Formats: sequence, structure tokens, C-alpha cells
Amino acid sequence: MSATPPAKPKPLSAPQKALYKLGLDRPIDLALHLPLRYEDETRITRLCDVREGETAQIEAVVTACEVKLSGSRQLLVTVDDGTDICTMRFFSFYPSHQKALAVGNRIRARGEIRGGFMGLQMMHPTFKAAGGDLATALTPIYPTVAGLPQAYLRRVVQGGLARAELTDTIPAENLREIGLQRTWSMREALSFLHNPTPNVALAALEDRSHPAWQRLKAEELLAQQLSQLRSKRERALLRAPALLAKSGGTPQDLPLHEQLLAVLPFALTAAQRRVSEEIAQDVRRPIPMHRLLQGDVGSGKTVVAALAAVICIDAGWQCALMAPTEILAQQHFSKLLGWLAPLGIKTAWLTGSQKTKERREMLALIASGEAGLVIGTHAIIQDKVVFKNLALAIIDEQHRFGVAQRLALRSKLTSQTENAGKQPEGMDCRATLAMTGLDAASDLVTGRPQAVAVHNLGLSSLEPHLLMMTATPIPRTLAMSYYADLDVSTIDELPPGRTPIVTKVVNDARRGEVIERIRHQISEGRQIYWVCPLIEESEVLDLSNATATHAELSAALPGVMVGLLHSRMAVADKRAVMALFTSGDMAVLVSTTVIEVGVDVPNASLMVIEHAERFGLSQLHQLRGRVGRGAAASACVLLYSTGDAPRLGESARARLRAMAETNDGFEIARRDLEIRGPGEFLGARQSGAALLRFADLETDADLLDWARQLAPIMLDEYPALAEKHITRWMGGMTDYMKA
Repeated sequence: MSATPPAKPKPLSAPQKALYKLGLDRPIDLALHLPLRYEDETRITRLCDVREGETAQIEAVVTACEVKLSGSRQLLVTVDDGTDICTMRFFSFYPSHQKALAVGNRIRARGEIRGGFMGLQMMHPTFKAAGGDLATALTPIYPTVAGLPQAYLRRVVQGGLARAELTDTIPAENLREIGLQRTWSMREALSFLHNPTPNVALAALEDRSHPAWQRLKAEELLAQQLSQLRSKRERALLRAPALLAKSGGTPQDLPLHEQLLAVLPFALTAAQRRVSEEIAQDVRRPIPMHRLLQGDVGSGKTVVAALAAVICIDAGWQCALMAPTEILAQQHFSKLLGWLAPLGIKTAWLTGSQKTKERREMLALIASGEAGLVIGTHAIIQDKVVFKNLALAIIDEQHRFGVAQRLALRSKLTSQTENAGKQPEGMDCRATLAMTGLDAASDLVTGRPQAVAVHNLGLSSLEPHLLMMTATPIPRTLAMSYYADLDVSTIDELPPGRTPIVTKVVNDARRGEVIERIRHQISEGRQIYWVCPLIEESEVLDLSNATATHAELSAALPGVMVGLLHSRMAVADKRAVMALFTSGDMAVLVSTTVIEVGVDVPNASLMVIEHAERFGLSQLHQLRGRVGRGAAASACVLLYSTGDAPRLGESARARLRAMAETNDGFEIARRDLEIRGPGEFLGARQSGAALLRFADLETDADLLDWARQLAPIMLDEYPALAEKHITRWMGGMTDYMKA
């Protein structure tokens, strides 16, 4: 007799699919899904007592109900509670509304009270039949998506709250340090926030200053600090190649990084020397480096990356440098090729647009180890790219890459299991053991040939060192929270010879004056960037596009070569345009933001950014950094347009004001964080769920300091509680810490 086939799982209902979309899988996820706001349905307010602008719940009898057809179709309902009358207006309604609001029905309605010539009014209030008990707690309004009604969400949240395991994970004495006594347990805090009593001050709930909110924010910040500190400690247990430079007595035998310093046409700044030494010290250790190199636009991060690369290559290993765009990758390739070729270092170039023959040749150079340095775009992380012995991964403009892309580059060493037992040319087994942090007398090799031990250990057990670079400085509060698992190096000075950039905010109505300024700059032999935000017409954003602006400037500047660069051009065409501009043959380059990072033309002295109000603050600062790279006085013109509005929006004004007031990238980053908040600023550590939902890094700085101090104590003295705390709050998000 055949077995009964298992029953097919029931298909998910629309609300269940919506819950899944919101990530509400576990009971704790539901318990931590907190209200956006609250409605007070615990009391009835008489119409004679209501105040204009307040939201009130009334109970009254319908005295009139009619559909008004003149102008926009609307349903007008008049109600009387015995103390005054009120008109309710509905611009969207159904026959069921008219039936429920028939004359003589007694209803309970809730909405914002408006005054005026027509008396008291409510626009689209919620309503139901009068009667029944009033609510005993404020009614929570939750974040939701289509297909997930509030009533259903309230029910499942209450169920999740009842099922969630909410025993306290923070020792009582540590809670008392921030004034949170045991009276506010985790369960009590969550229960209160889902069902607050009517006598609580709504302001304390809305600004999250209530002790229940403080408890949750403290827990969340502690979870973040615990997960990042644990990630950092786990990384310290991994092994990486210890990159020790060779040394000799003759100039030819000097370490490669010293040879590079000798041939550079400039001297390093003190800041560049300091961060280079920090990186060199990191890669000498057999523990994977996980360092963020931050520096303002033009501070000289590329040469620091080059020094790190030659230390790696000198030790017999390969280095990869990944850039977000082909233009930036090409810029790095040209610059580093000029510096490293005289030292005998072969550099491979890898992008998605390469011809098959060239790509095959590059892949062979990489796989054989002949190419010490590999520069490219995300093409570097494709499966077909096999490194012989990658030991250092450098990611430029790291915020432009997602978590998965950064993790994929890191895996390029650990995935080379077929290379197990191989080692860099010219190195003996003892040196390889030293690289991995193992002693030749360890148990692993006792009584066995060293070569066998190395073979069994294999390169597959090693992690590459990781250096991430950004020209978007990280404000201190973010460095202490979102980037607490990283070591941060900061280049805090610009190379000598940089000219300060004057920034002017100009209304688009003065466009003709700007074009006249361009003519003057061209007559002095200078070059100009003109940046546009879009490359084709959009119904949503009626902005001038790069193509139209190119035609306008070409007509206004006869005899002048005006180039056009945008992301949809063929790669060969982009290269040709950039070559003309870099050589000085092209005077004006009209471009989209593909020139945001990496482009270096010292003769360019004027940057015009059209519709500057549409750009983010960090992006504006990056674009401004394309000029001011030579000796000539440079300027940045921020052209703005208000469109049909009488004035710019508040955040747009704040961005343009910040640009006009400072050239300091660190101050720009601080203001950008103020304007956008950490979620938008970071892109949730660049693609992933936001790591902080409740705490605010500025207002909760004291809680952040408390969490930073408590995290190591928890991991050392209460490891089981720490693990439980991380799992409760972070779920699967700890993977973001690895990138």
C-alpha cells in the first residue's frame, strides 16, 4: 500500500505575503514592529470643546447627507452632537458610505478639526456606528504595505508580542547606569509601546524620550556594538598572509615601496605617511586587515593605495583594486601603470567591456600570478577570474559597492582551494608558516615535513587583507556606531599647491552670465566642466538634459570644442572624449555624474552644476573636487531652479548653503548626516537592512557611549547573554559586518 503523499502547504494569503515583505517572520520581529504614531480613541470630545487643528473623536447624529455634484464630486455629511454641528467631507466614497451615514444614524467619527466661514469641518474622517466600549489604550498605527490592513497587523503584532521570548539580557546593574531600573523590563517596555495608556504624554512617545523608548534604544545600540565587536574579534582569529617586504643592501634590492617613494614626482604629506605606516603595520600581521581609508577629495588616497599594493607585491602576493566605474578604473590604471612599470611590476586591466582576446590574456596573467596588481571594475569578482595568490583587496569609493560585491572580492583568496600548498615564488615553507602566524614547532607540524603541513593548511584557509577607500568622510558618530568594527585611517590634509575653490550659488535666470564666465575662462586657456543630472527628458523631473545643454553651449561658443559624456555612451566613445579633455584639446565637457569621482584634469578651473538643488550634498562636494587641482584659481557655480515653486525646499537650501560656506569634506559630511540621517547617508552600510531603527546617533549619544563601554564586558563576562541579545536584535544582519 503506497504512502499517502504529504499535503501541499497552503498558499500564503495576501496579508501573510505582506508580512513576509516587511521581514516580520519571527515573533520577536513582530514584537519589535513598533507604531509610527497613535490615535486616541479612549475618549469622546464634545464639539463645543474641540480646538481647530486638533484630532478629536466625536459622537453625533447625522442630520444631513447629500452628494454635491458642482465642481468636484463629494459627499457632504452634517452631524450634531447637541453642543454644535460639524460638516464631514468625503472626496472618495462608495454607496456603503451613504448607507452608513444615512440621516438619523448615530455615529462615532474621528479626524482633524478645521474651522472657517462654514463652521467646524472634518475632511475624510474615520467613522463607525456609535456604541460599544471605548478603547482603554491608545490605538497604534503601524508601518505597513499594500494588502496589510491595520486591524490584521494589530492582531498579529499582539500575537507575536505574546509569543516572543523577551527575558532580559542586560544585567540589572548595567541598566541602572543609564537610569533604567528593572521596573522597565524588555517585555514591559514593548507592551507599553504597543498599548500605551491614555494618560501618557503623546509628545514623549512621538519624540521617543519616554523611558520605554529609552530602554529599547539602549538595547538596540548595545546589539549593534556587540555584533560589531564580536565581528572584529572573530576576524582577529582568522589568518591572512603576513606581508613582509624584502630588503637588501643595494638600491635595486631596496623594498619596492621605498623604490616607489624614490621615483614619485612629489613628496608625501605627513598625513599620507602616517596612514601608509598604519596600513603597513596592519598587513605585516597574520590577521586580516579591515581598514577604511578616508580622505577629502584630492587628499591623495591613490598613492597610499599604491604603496600598500607594492608592499603586497614585494612579499610575493597579488593585489586587486576595484573601482565602481570604468572611467575611475581607467584613471587608476593609467596613474599606477606610470608609477609601477619602472619598478618591473606588471599590472592587469579587467572590465566588462573588454574584447574577448584582451580579456583572455588578462585572465591568464592573473591566474599565473604574473600580474602583481589587478585593476578593474566589478568584472574582477566574476567567477572566471582566478587569482594565483590574492592577499590584498583594495576597494575604491567603497560606498558605491553592495555588501555582496565586497564579500565576493574578499572570497577570491579563500575560494582558491586548488592553490592549496602553493606559495609565492622564492619563499620556503618556514616563511609561509610565519605568514600564517603558525610556529614551525607547533602541534600542526610536529614530526611531519613542513611542506606537508603547508599543503594541508593551504591558501584556502587564508583571508585577504581588505582596504576600503572613500572620499566621503565618516562623521565621528557613525565611526563609533556603524563602522565600529573597522579600523579607520584619515588623511586630514591636502597636498601643497591646491588652490581653494570659490563656490557661488546662482539662480538659473542668470545662466547667460555663467556662459559669459566660461568664455572668459576659455580665453585664458582654462577648461570647464558642466554637469547635468539627467540624459533624457523625464515626465517626473522636467530638467535640462546633457544633450540639450551640449547643443546650447556649442551654439553659444562657436569655434570651441564642447564634448558630451554620459553613462549610455559606448566605452570607446567615453574614452575618446576623456582623452580629448585630458589632453586639453577639448575646452568644455558637458557631462552627467559619471565624472563624479576619479577624474583628474589640473587645467580645469570651473565647475558648473546645473539643477544643483537635485543633487545630494556629498555628490555636490565630489563634483566640486574635480576642479582646484592645479595652480589656477578655481570656482564652482551651483545653478539652481525653483520651477513653479516660489522658493527652494528647506533641505535643498541647507545643502546649497553648506556648499557655499565650507570646502571641508569632514564638515560637509557632518552636515549631510544632519540633513539626511544615518539611514540615507549610509545606504544601510551600502545595501542591506538599516542597522538602527529606533536610536538617533545625535540625541542618543550618551546611550551610544554606554553601549560601547558595556559591549566588551558583555562578551567577556556574559557571553551567553550577549549571543542571545545579538540574535534577538540583529537576526541575519550580522553578515553586513563582514563587508
